[in-house]
Amino acid sequence: MKTTAPRIVRPNDGKPGDLGSIGARFMIYGEECGGGFSLVEHPMPPRRLAAPLHRHTREDEYSFVLEGRLGALLGDDVVYAEPGDLVFKPREQWHTFWNAADEPARILEIISPAGFEHFFDELSSRPTDGAPDPAELGTLAARYGLELDFESIPGLMQRFSVVFGPEVG
Repeated sequence: MKTTAPRIVRPNDGKPGDLGSIGARFMIYGEECGGGFSLVEHPMPPRRLAAPLHRHTREDEYSFVLEGRLGALLGDDVVYAEPGDLVFKPREQWHTFWNAADEPARILEIISPAGFEHFFDELSSRPTDGAPDPAELGTLAARYGLELDFESIPGLMQRFSVVFGPEVG
């Protein structure tokens, strides 16, 4: 694997992306560090569900809260994390997460091993003229070993008082 020279990733560095419900800033791709991990920042609007229930088959995720309040459903457990907290989301566990506050939140998502950042990259590169086609999204997810439960969205929105999808207005 190729690695790059040491560097500083400044607050305005990294490729920005829009994942529909939350944002992304690609800070370190796996190809830059030998594939052991990747690092993506997720800015999250208030009371926003990041994704339907889902599980990864190839990687673990670690969400470090920079600002705001993160809620997460990890299997059957509901947890809340504040700035400085780290939420571990192991592979093969059904989970989702959301901004649990009325103010914006930001998390650093550490993905290990790397590779799944390219799912986010592909998702953010799709046309944004409406909701993604579930079949198309399912095909993309399958390429990355991701299972999505779209039917979970209405119940999650009601249970945690959040919305899903792009900001309106």
